[in-house]
Amino acid sequence: MKLSLYRMATTLGGPLVRLYLNQRLKRGKEDPARFNERLGHPSLARPQGKLVWMHAASVGESLSILPLIERMLRDHKGWSVLVTTGTVTSARLMTERLPQKAIHQYVPVDLVTYVRRFLEHWQPDLALWVESEFWPNLVIETRARAVSMVVLNARMSENSFKGWQKNRSMIKRLLSAFPLILAQSDTDAQRFEALGAKAVTVAGNLKYAAGPLPVDELELAKLQTAMGSRAHWLAASTHSGEEAICGRVHKMLKTKIPDLLTIIVPRHPNRGMGIATELEQIGLSVARRAENQRITPETDIYIADTMGELGLFYRLSDIVFVGKTLASVGGQNPIEPAALSCALIFGKDMSNFQQISSTLSKAGAARWVRDEMELSGAVEMLINDEQERKQAAAAAVDTVRGEAHVLDRVMDALTPYLNNKLANKANEGGRHART
Repeated sequence: MKLSLYRMATTLGGPLVRLYLNQRLKRGKEDPARFNERLGHPSLARPQGKLVWMHAASVGESLSILPLIERMLRDHKGWSVLVTTGTVTSARLMTERLPQKAIHQYVPVDLVTYVRRFLEHWQPDLALWVESEFWPNLVIETRARAVSMVVLNARMSENSFKGWQKNRSMIKRLLSAFPLILAQSDTDAQRFEALGAKAVTVAGNLKYAAGPLPVDELELAKLQTAMGSRAHWLAASTHSGEEAICGRVHKMLKTKIPDLLTIIVPRHPNRGMGIATELEQIGLSVARRAENQRITPETDIYIADTMGELGLFYRLSDIVFVGKTLASVGGQNPIEPAALSCALIFGKDMSNFQQISSTLSKAGAARWVRDEMELSGAVEMLINDEQERKQAAAAAVDTVRGEAHVLDRVMDALTPYLNNKLANKANEGGRHART
């Protein structure tokens, strides 16, 4: 699709978009208290002085920039930060974790009217886009105001790359708005360049710079007491179909490890009740955290269907299967458990974290499995072989620590913009200088 056609379609389709948004609101996919932000209406005043606007699509992207925000505000006192995201969960997390002088708003839906309303109020001096969510109207309207834009932690999956190859004219024009793209890996950089990006630099993955996930120490102690010395493993950020796989794995292993406890943290906690029913139907005893059900000696599966507690369960479990890799594809962030000394197990598809998973695997921190039989074997081996488990966990931590300097590289690249050595409002006529 040509960019002009997209802009026309989104303008003419405005009433349909509003109807779609109202349906999302009814389904709990939008925040009723802050719904107007999605229409470009601000709910906060613009801070005085220079403003960096950082757009991150959802939870993972927004969490990855927290260390950068803290460093930026520490080193550049005259700046404030606006973070936009599009999901209710990410908004809740940003409200809880953003430092002072950083605020959150929902990103406006990509209609020209909403976007212009948003930009007119916030008037950013610098815009940083995280990973690869390029909303065309938002990009074009920001560029029209001569705001310098940089892509941080730029990622281009194979599927996205193939999709954009069919829309080369649109993506080339969008990428031309960015005088700098900081890619996660060589592969990502090559894909951006193949699509027409000019100034691409490999800075590494900002997720390596994130600190350990937070934990409630009191809850950690309670669960450690409830679990006692039971052998256990964790299936983290699972998607539909993977919980049943984990249930069958548990039944296979229980014949050899009678006191085994399997902990499941579903990616979407609202699925907890359905998961419990599914596992109970195959004869397993299930307890749900969302219902405050306790772990007893008879509990087979503990479903942690709550939000924001992965840091707790990574500390409880030194064996972690990373979800969205068997029944679903693409994977979830493996750096978070690696940073907390977990031996990792990946399903057959980690394409969303291709370079990270490869690095962890080569370091000896992770094992790959193709199906539930291999998953069962990997879990059994790591439970029974303490030395192997500890070596994998140590390799995971060492790998994450070895990549932590990515934050310095990103800050070095951004400092000229923050020091005004590269103009915030670039060049006459509102056009960006290209590098």
